[in-house]
Amino acid sequence: MSRNSLPEMLAPDVPGIARAAAILAAGGLVAVPTETVYGLAARADSDEAVAAIYRAKGRPDFNPLIVHVPDLAMGETLAVFDARARRLVEAFWPGALTLVLPRRPDAPLVAAVSAGLPTVALRCPAHQVMRALLAASGLPLAAPSANRSGAVSPTSAAHVAASLGSGVDAIIDGGDCATGIESTILALRDDGSWEILRLGPITKAQISAVLGAGSEAVTSAGGIEAPGQLASHYAPGKPVRLGAGAAEDDEFLIGFGPVVGQVSLSQTGDLAEAAARLYACLHIAAAAVNPRIAVAPIPDQGIGAAINDRLRRAAA
Repeated sequence: MSRNSLPEMLAPDVPGIARAAAILAAGGLVAVPTETVYGLAARADSDEAVAAIYRAKGRPDFNPLIVHVPDLAMGETLAVFDARARRLVEAFWPGALTLVLPRRPDAPLVAAVSAGLPTVALRCPAHQVMRALLAASGLPLAAPSANRSGAVSPTSAAHVAASLGSGVDAIIDGGDCATGIESTILALRDDGSWEILRLGPITKAQISAVLGAGSEAVTSAGGIEAPGQLASHYAPGKPVRLGAGAAEDDEFLIGFGPVVGQVSLSQTGDLAEAAARLYACLHIAAAAVNPRIAVAPIPDQGIGAAINDRLRRAAA
């Protein structure tokens, strides 16, 4: 589809969803809200549509894409679910858990979504707008975050428009994302172990409660198996200093708890609120006149570990 003009802005209602589904069916790109961040959706069975994602994002072609499905039934047409995967689906789907599973040889997916790997990353989102779009399209949808590759992820329609502009055909404006940080990505290994490839809202402790303690593999230092594993990612385009108790003269300070900044992730020290506001605050800091960014210390526990993971990559 031609992308020579600004994206079409769609409401999250029945006509808007129907229009978005038609754009996707024709091979176009639609930015859509999920409970985590806005995704850049395209049909996952079309080489041309998936290539358009890579062009819009400027994304490295070795970085796999997450495929979104409405339920386990569609997921089973794309990947092999063992007993562990089914327990995880029962516990966390729909929700913010992406599973990296063996890809079925006959899966109706183009090779690019797996970046040549024998696995596929699947998620069943909880956001009602994304679920409505999946139902209306009837397609598995590849949907990485709707921003230029490596930049700060979008948690509002305005963030998408500022980052991608005419690179996307339409944006469904569903308001701000509630969770505000990308899904946890979990790989299930053939030897019975499991491995968190990207920290997120679903914590290691929650996964251990389902799969059992002591079954986690050592996180590999090998190739890229999932989104968000690049050393430098979520970058605001300025140097970022972490663990700052106060701002230096040329810094824009993002506060947390007792550390007061120009903006705050959470004045009360609430980690869930901090996750939801993380990217919005980074967008504000990136737009400020200050040439550098400082971020207050964040406790490295629960979802705080995922926040710190994103901040370390933003600072890399």
